Amino acid sequence: MVTFNFQHLAFNIQNLTLNPSQMAAYSQPMLRDNALQGKTIVVTGGGTGLGRAMTTYFLQLGANVTISSRKLDVLEKTAEELRQQTGGRVLAVQCDVRKYDEVENMLQRTINEFGGVDVLLNNAAGNFISPTERLSHKAFDVIVDIVLKGSYNCTLAFGKRWIADKKPGTILNIVTTYASVGSAYVVPSATAKAGVLALTRSLAVEWAKYGIRSNAIAPGPFPTEGAWSRLFPEPLAKKLDPAASVPLKRVGEHQELANLAAYLVSDFSAYMNGEVVTIDGGEWLNGAGEFNKLEIIPAPMWDEIEKTMRR
Repeated sequence: MVTFNFQHLAFNIQNLTLNPSQMAAYSQPMLRDNALQGKTIVVTGGGTGLGRAMTTYFLQLGANVTISSRKLDVLEKTAEELRQQTGGRVLAVQCDVRKYDEVENMLQRTINEFGGVDVLLNNAAGNFISPTERLSHKAFDVIVDIVLKGSYNCTLAFGKRWIADKKPGTILNIVTTYASVGSAYVVPSATAKAGVLALTRSLAVEWAKYGIRSNAIAPGPFPTEGAWSRLFPEPLAKKLDPAASVPLKRVGEHQELANLAAYLVSDFSAYMNGEVVTIDGGEWLNGAGEFNKLEIIPAPMWDEIEKTMRR
């Protein structure tokens, strides 16, 4: 006969109550100090927005970081600010990821500066909202070339170098929650991000034998100054509250995404490969469930519905 001592299983329910400081823990750094010490990370689109937020945290954790975009003045300003803020080493390299020779130049300059490179973060992107029939083929090209072509240009250049040098590497791609299901009114982005998602999962298998891991993050609403105004221009901003469709009823904090990215490029995630991690407060699941919109029904109406069902 098996017996249990439930005293050992007991716990204090009061301990489950979070005080305000604990509730705000998601806005605090997650990993231990120097968790990325000695690593060199390249962040495309690293001069602004979420790219800058991730770069900042990488530097705080001891990494060397190269940030790239097409706007050198923005990059150099960001690099100087981050050096003063973190004391870390930041290299700003102008690079149009649509052009393979510029990607190779960015890679070589990083190696010359830091002696090697360990991580590629494909973050550069573009997006805007529009009915598809209003788009020209050039509008499609702009988004697909930056998002998909830019990602595979960087991935191919970095992967070839790692394989030739017999060095392990880590690739982290920023996709979207609609990469696997599609989305109306952002069709070029949905098309391109679906390609990046396929790239992530395909190379996770093919390049694992070389010690190269490939993962992705699918963020939900994380407000940024530039992208947010393009996706929610003024007429829409007054009508659509991005937090309203999130079950947690808030948008993401930049540090939350930076925490996840830092984990996925660190050695702590060494057994994660080919994974796409969604961080959106449950938004896409909310949209996927057929009856999720019943959330708007107030309690008194449920009482009436229950009475009708019993009859």
